[in-house]
Amino acid sequence: MNTRAKYTEFIKAEAKRLGFLSCGISKAGFLEEEAPRLESWLNDNMHGEMRYMENYFDKRLDPTKLVPGSKSVISLLLNYYPHELQNEDSYKISKYAYGKDYHFVIKDKLKHLLTSLQDEIGDFHGRAFVDSAPVLDKAWAAKSGLGWIGKHSNLLSKKTGSFYFIAELIVDLDLEYDTPVTDHCGSCTACIDACPTNAIVEPYKVDGSKCISYFTIELKDDLPPSFKDKFDEWMFGCDVCQDVCPWNRFSKPHNEPLFDPHPQLLENDKKDWEEITRETFNEIFRKSAVKRTKYEGLKRNISFLKKD
Repeated sequence: MNTRAKYTEFIKAEAKRLGFLSCGISKAGFLEEEAPRLESWLNDNMHGEMRYMENYFDKRLDPTKLVPGSKSVISLLLNYYPHELQNEDSYKISKYAYGKDYHFVIKDKLKHLLTSLQDEIGDFHGRAFVDSAPVLDKAWAAKSGLGWIGKHSNLLSKKTGSFYFIAELIVDLDLEYDTPVTDHCGSCTACIDACPTNAIVEPYKVDGSKCISYFTIELKDDLPPSFKDKFDEWMFGCDVCQDVCPWNRFSKPHNEPLFDPHPQLLENDKKDWEEITRETFNEIFRKSAVKRTKYEGLKRNISFLKKD
């Protein structure tokens, strides 16, 4: 077995041991197809108030500018589909935020993976990324054969749907590369038809500034009155386009205890959320991604959802 094959096999075995759903590898370089799409999306102001999306344009499209000397992008998926869902009479939280903030969980796993690689291979240069850096993670995951980008712009896999996080290691190692898979959305328009705010403006194109996740997490100003009664009772994030996707019937519950929710998150009904105190917020969401919207933000979202 040559060195590239040996290292590739080791990386994929270690990723599996650490609990990642799957691992794919692609050659680092400029993302030619994504460049005009990203430029057009930004020019059309579909990022709304997410001005950080305008930064590091070149680095978003070329990891060799982000990590000098890099040769390979190792893409990893980590399942977060929950064992139990919230009370039916509840304002809703996106499933990815049920447990501990995924940034901490995944970064810890990536550190272990990097350490294992250094122990096995010796000295090499690499950096780990979990969606907080200018990396087009879905594009790299698709390029690495882990799925295709669906009409709702999420990565989709025939075996596991779309309820997973995407992370990367960008390394200066020559490895064996995977090939992209074909698109299996076909003529289905379930996600487009179901989006409460019509954010999927055309197949494979989402206007981020109309997305419920954007409104409930990213937007710091008052919520626009024109969207009143269109949030489908989501108080943090939104899973509608994923929930209706036929491929997600193959989703299986995760096996990561850190993603298990606080019991109150599952038990609370609308009245409990309307009356939530800062103390209870801090208890339920102590290490959760929901902390990003802060107590005031969640209260704003809940108030917007309440029927007049």
